[in-house]
Amino acid sequence: MALLAEGYRVALAGRRADALEQTAKESGAAASRALVVPTDVTDVASIRALFQRVKESFGRLDLLFNNAGVGAPAIPLEDLTPEQWQTVVATNLTGPFLCTQEAFRLMKGQAPRGGRIINNGSISAYAPRPNSAPYTSTKHAITGLTKQTALDYRNDSILCSQIDIGNAATPLTERMVQGQGVLQPDGRMMVEARMNADDVGRAVAYIAGLPLDTNV
Repeated sequence: MALLAEGYRVALAGRRADALEQTAKESGAAASRALVVPTDVTDVASIRALFQRVKESFGRLDLLFNNAGVGAPAIPLEDLTPEQWQTVVATNLTGPFLCTQEAFRLMKGQAPRGGRIINNGSISAYAPRPNSAPYTSTKHAITGLTKQTALDYRNDSILCSQIDIGNAATPLTERMVQGQGVLQPDGRMMVEARMNADDVGRAVAYIAGLPLDTNV
């Protein structure tokens, strides 16, 4: 919504078409600028279809924001199932990798060439929460993917940034302000402060608007 407010044409990609349609409606943007594309980032064919729709509808790609993410239950590492681990890795790491591949192919071949990729990291990329091994591991890995992408594609005028967001005030973080709050590294339960999600949107839009000789 922040990008739409800045005048971008945006492909809204996520698993639930109803949520995407609601976002497009709330943005107030014309249908030609808010393209709804139901997408599962754990599915290669779904990702390829997304970028094909972008190419057909917009003709080029200037920005990819890798924002899909999921966590596992907050249980001890030894109690996690292989399926729970794989679900988080597929969404948080493999999905951004595959999206980056497709974005690179579009950005390298378009005229003028180039673009920007922004990966949504996390404070967990360097300061883990208790009982969050899959999420923490993937966010550490996202930092590596960001640095490698920035290095490998800089001669193609393709930049890669990472934003490590704290507790944005969304339904996903409601548990942090309910009851006793959430478990802390020192064993205490504590209610945590949250930040306005609109401020996160403005930060992403700021990075997106930088020239292609400047990276964050």
